[in-house]
Amino acid sequence: MKFIDEAKIFVKAGDGGAGCVSFRREKFVPRGGPDGGNGGKGGDVVIKASRNHATLLDLRYRRHHIAKRGGHGEGSNRSGKDAPDIVIVVPTGTVVKDAETEEILADLTGDGQSFVVAKGGIGGKGNAWFTTATRQAPRYAQEGIPGEEWWIKLELKLLADVGIIGFPNVGKSTFIARVSAARPKIADYPFTTLTPNLGVVKYGNLESFVIADIPGLVEGAHEGMGMGIKFLRHVERTKVLLHIIDISDASCPGAWHNYTIINRELAQFSRELAEKPQIVAINKIDLPTTRGMLKKDVAIFEKKGIKIFPLSAATGEGTKAILNELIRILTTSNKS
Repeated sequence: MKFIDEAKIFVKAGDGGAGCVSFRREKFVPRGGPDGGNGGKGGDVVIKASRNHATLLDLRYRRHHIAKRGGHGEGSNRSGKDAPDIVIVVPTGTVVKDAETEEILADLTGDGQSFVVAKGGIGGKGNAWFTTATRQAPRYAQEGIPGEEWWIKLELKLLADVGIIGFPNVGKSTFIARVSAARPKIADYPFTTLTPNLGVVKYGNLESFVIADIPGLVEGAHEGMGMGIKFLRHVERTKVLLHIIDISDASCPGAWHNYTIINRELAQFSRELAEKPQIVAINKIDLPTTRGMLKKDVAIFEKKGIKIFPLSAATGEGTKAILNELIRILTTSNKS
């Protein structure tokens, strides 16, 4: 299934049905009064979240969603039929926005949570409704009220507790495959991860937590370099970030250099995201080049007051310490 996390669609609720102008025409009722019924209500357009959906792909190809209008009123005081609602199913974690103003209309984070994005018009009153003691034969009725219509933007933000960030090919996918049942694509070249991956980690006394792996960032990602920074929306909801760094390449200027570049890109996307707690891990310590540079790089981070977690996602070395720290932060966050 192709992963699509953004869609722009047009929604139009149904118009209300028109009221009816009618008078009784019965053989032995020479002065039959007005009996025009009211129009029915137009259908609403409802956005509903479901955990059984994982992408907005369907909405990329079906962009117009128009509900039916309410039925018109009829004689003999028969009201028009209310039109059925249209329900658009989206993945949990979908944000509904006004396409023009970018105003957030709803944030659907719970399974089954719904939001009426366009309300159907109310049906018009028939002439029977306007009858009074002094106005016994009204010859007019109301038209139905038009339903709401507008373009909306849907953005999917994955629901995860931990987000993994870093340059391409630093071992993010290897780590998530090591600690969870997720099986992302892993290869020895940049940008093997083209879409976010989710994994459920079951560890210790904690029932489980969800971890998200996103495509790697590069310097200038906020200007469109590499895969850009749009995928960072999928770690906006996380409580902690796991920042994985690779210094195994001899030409690498150092872990601190890589760390500052990634954090600069985070800040370009969102100040709130840049201020999230981070666990910093230097990966591939099973390689001699990394082992040789590790002590120097750890000392630089310690001077800045940042603890480094040595890691080999390939062999599993250091994984336990990182999971313990993640659980500690998540537990503290849940209590607060």
